[in-house]
Amino acid sequence: MKKTATGSRRNLKPLTAVELEMMNVIWRIGPCSVAQVLEQLSAKRELAYTSVSTIVRILEQKGYVASQKAGRGHQYSAAIAKDDYQAMSVTHLVNNVFEGTPSLLVRRLLDSNALTEDELAQIKSLLRKKGGG
Repeated sequence: MKKTATGSRRNLKPLTAVELEMMNVIWRIGPCSVAQVLEQLSAKRELAYTSVSTIVRILEQKGYVASQKAGRGHQYSAAIAKDDYQAMSVTHLVNNVFEGTPSLLVRRLLDSNALTEDELAQIKSLLRKKGGG
């Protein structure tokens, strides 16, 4: 499988909203063609094949996607796990939006009123496990 030459994962540029949309498809379905990515996008998205192809190639240049020749086309697969991207994104968010203070992120999340009782219970359980008690 051809890997892109971008260096370490710490040097990966953040994904745009549309790039993340494409990556979510690739993470969900695994190695795929541009046509398969296009098929998986929301019917509301009216993107041309060439637009999806360009975005996937940009993802490859950024180091998020690796490609392998498959017949006349290419198969694209994730070069970084979704969990790794999530961890990277949270670190970026904490450092750049919450001034390097994770508790500010947690406070904002808790103040958002978007959490269900079940989600709050899960968070409390995670905190107990993390704190050892």
